[in-house]
Amino acid sequence: MNTFGRIFRQFVSRRLRRGESGNVATIFALTLPIVVGGAGLGVETSYWYYSSLKLQATADAAAYAGALEKIQGSDNATITAAATQSATDNGLGNGTITVHTPPTSGPNTAKKAVEVILNQNLDRMFTSIFTQTKVPEQARAVALITDASKACVLALNQSASQAALFSGSTSVKLTGCSVMSNSSAADAIKVQGSAGLQADCLISVGGVSLNNPVTTTCKSPLTQALPASDPFSSLPAPAVTTPCRNVNGGKSAQTLVSGTYCSGMNLNGNVALSSGTYVVQGNLKINAGAVITCAAPCTGVTIYMTGSNTISMNGNATVTLSAPTSGTYSGVLFYGDRTGTAAQSTFNGTATSSLTGAIYFPKQQVNYLGNFSGANGCTQVVADTIQWSGNSTINQNCSSLGLQDIPAAPSVAIVE
Repeated sequence: MNTFGRIFRQFVSRRLRRGESGNVATIFALTLPIVVGGAGLGVETSYWYYSSLKLQATADAAAYAGALEKIQGSDNATITAAATQSATDNGLGNGTITVHTPPTSGPNTAKKAVEVILNQNLDRMFTSIFTQTKVPEQARAVALITDASKACVLALNQSASQAALFSGSTSVKLTGCSVMSNSSAADAIKVQGSAGLQADCLISVGGVSLNNPVTTTCKSPLTQALPASDPFSSLPAPAVTTPCRNVNGGKSAQTLVSGTYCSGMNLNGNVALSSGTYVVQGNLKINAGAVITCAAPCTGVTIYMTGSNTISMNGNATVTLSAPTSGTYSGVLFYGDRTGTAAQSTFNGTATSSLTGAIYFPKQQVNYLGNFSGANGCTQVVADTIQWSGNSTINQNCSSLGLQDIPAAPSVAIVE
């Protein structure tokens, strides 16, 4: 009897142990997906976090690239292309990019800024056993452009030596504004001879060469700066009108009306220009002794030189002209065709001459020889290269006369 009981207890014990093994196996099989999924979620969370950081860095770089393009005065399509190229180079892959300038949301919607929004869908790995949907990631960056100074003399050429040259016995005083050169040359801005120059600052993408001291508000010239954008890059060219108009060179006094002068303009004697826009197809020459004014009531003139045609203003001529104070060509007195080729225009005149407004020749060298400036000193010179050898005092506070500020020494920072 005792032997039977011992055998029975051993049998029951073996059965119970077999049941425990089966239960453990069953429980392990049931919980394995949870264990694997939990471990995978931890790994993937780290992966998603890393991807988010990388996407944000890509957005920051793209916004910065777009802002640098905006500083150059590029249009929105070119800015978008620069930002997109940056994002692609930094591994955006199949993600999407949206570029706004200015931003469409946030505190910088009314400022000079570029907004980039990136969207990317991330694949799942371990957690794909629960769902096949991709994980959406988004990053947003805003690059803000801040203008540290204003220019009233801006040389646009990106490589020319002495792109902004002050020479001879010239004496130039710029109040509230700077001299800016986009040239990368070591002597992009040069002061030589006995030239005297006062300005807020001398700012150059390249370097500055000073043969004699200058007076500046800033402690020293700013070199290796970011280039300034062309402030008139989006200004449309005036339309050619008919019929062709002509100057009567034999008259000692005449009044001209705005329109297209197909054979250029050769001005002698007393000439009054009626307000409006003049399109000059040919050279404009103002001869010695000529007296050029704006006919009353004067609301301003804009003179547009087509192609590579030039202006030659004799030093014995007296020229008193001002730009419009409103409208498309507000603040622009002389405008050179941006599709022209290299040429030189010369501005000279008596001490009683006055050119009020911007002298804009993006493809020409401007020789500013006159001992004069505009009303209240409101003259700006923006050209491919500039040579200054006249005496003048120029001020920047000219918004009441229709002139716009010309930003110089811009900086870019990621602010959102």
